[in-house]
Amino acid sequence: MKLPVAVALLCATAALFTIAAADSPYRFFDWNVTFGDIYPLGVRQTGILINGQFPGPDIHSVTNDNLIINVHNSLNEPFLISWSGIQNRRNSYEDGVYGTTCPIPPGKNFTYILQVKDQIGSFFYFPSLAFHKAAGGFGGIRILSRPRIPVPFPDPAGDYTVLIGDWYKSNHTNLKAVLDRGRKLPFPDGILINGRGPGSASFNVEQGKTYRLRISNVGLQNSLNFRIQNHRLKLVEVEGTHTLQTTYSSIDLHLGQSCSVLFTADQPAKDYYIAVSTRFTSRVLTSTAILRYSNSAGPVSGPPPGGPTIQIDWSLNQARSIRKNLTASGPRPNPQGSYHYGLINTTRTIILANSAGQVNGKQRYAVNRVSFVPADTPLKLADYFKIGGVYRVGSISDKPHGGNIYLDTSVMQADYRAFIEIVFQNNENIVQSWHLDGYNFFVVGMDGGQWTAASRRGYNLRDAVSRCTTQVYPRSWTAVYVALDNVGMWNLRSEFWARQYLGQQFYLRVYTTSTSLRDEYLIPKNALLCGRARGRRTRPL
Repeated sequence: MKLPVAVALLCATAALFTIAAADSPYRFFDWNVTFGDIYPLGVRQTGILINGQFPGPDIHSVTNDNLIINVHNSLNEPFLISWSGIQNRRNSYEDGVYGTTCPIPPGKNFTYILQVKDQIGSFFYFPSLAFHKAAGGFGGIRILSRPRIPVPFPDPAGDYTVLIGDWYKSNHTNLKAVLDRGRKLPFPDGILINGRGPGSASFNVEQGKTYRLRISNVGLQNSLNFRIQNHRLKLVEVEGTHTLQTTYSSIDLHLGQSCSVLFTADQPAKDYYIAVSTRFTSRVLTSTAILRYSNSAGPVSGPPPGGPTIQIDWSLNQARSIRKNLTASGPRPNPQGSYHYGLINTTRTIILANSAGQVNGKQRYAVNRVSFVPADTPLKLADYFKIGGVYRVGSISDKPHGGNIYLDTSVMQADYRAFIEIVFQNNENIVQSWHLDGYNFFVVGMDGGQWTAASRRGYNLRDAVSRCTTQVYPRSWTAVYVALDNVGMWNLRSEFWARQYLGQQFYLRVYTTSTSLRDEYLIPKNALLCGRARGRRTRPL
């Protein structure tokens, strides 16, 4: 390559990254996404691999790092990756869902430019389009504290990512076809632990040492319970928040949730079962991995440890016991308890009720009666280019009303810097799991029955955990407080993936009239353009 051309390319590449903080380190990733044969449950399936790996490679980072992730789509269909729990502050263009980001065409590449600004903790990435999540393409994300920021526990001897989730033997294309025909999916076939079936994954430890497990439920349909034979689990972090260090015999993780636990290898030297099983299901699926002491005297023995099955009160009580550690630092040196969310007056209450029903003879799911259908253009691009007719602000009500489910591209507007209350009302007989992109929220209350204004009397206004994914138990409600400090178009969705695919989601448009870069970045210079935005210009490189 001639020198002037090389210099020009280098300058153009550097220009892509100007939105990130200049004084924070850069980490570069180059990923090739392909289809490949996998055998997690003993039969051949088509999986989605990243650099030949299933699951994909972990992302290791430190608070405020800039992550430059070049994704080559070698599939035969469009592809996107989203970053569950990464807030993409002021930059929803990089969120990697269809409401914000154009798909990467087959044979093309796209470079995500992320900054893990003011974040720590355990998260994961996943493919967001079609039903790709049922084929893989997911992996762990860890954000470590900066060196001078105190962490409320000693460095562990090891730090493992543990991705758990229910799984089908059918290819993702067959599952998608079932949903496209308006039918429900059957019960999953098994549970994977780090992409492997029962008894296939293992974790090595040394006797007397303490280890950290970063556990994420990347599954499609079921809440899961995690436990280790004869070992206790100390919860220390949930989706970026250091928690009170409560010890449990096992822990529930609902769809899309992540947490960190510590355990000490303090038992006689042998092999032990790690067990994961479904919760709240009439048929219980169980999978196992092996915890292997370095000086092990023998293999696992006896049956895997049992866990809770259909007990809702057990899970509810555990959820209420998960509290924020007020004296520990988060991503900054100041204590997590220095933000007194309970003293802030809320300016708006949004009540969201999920429902299931038929539209034109096909199965659909809805929020406040509206079943989401994607527009022909990402909503965020329609905003930026002022393209009319893509969606309507207010196309979903902020309160549930009676009536039948109907289809629309549902967008709810909210004011930048408002402090709001969101109530998730679940009138169905299954556990729901809700995720909000771009934010963490304070889980201030959850209980059975219908939420009323009187329910606020039981709110935790002191040390509620701050997280981005919360469960709602059957015929129950969960209430959260959210400080809307991140301008953008943000997906609020069910983590029950078939329900998300068939409409149980919408976009929260956090809006300001300000055009200051302090509030929101400009569209990335390398943004892909599609739909009615095709042929328009971003900004010159």
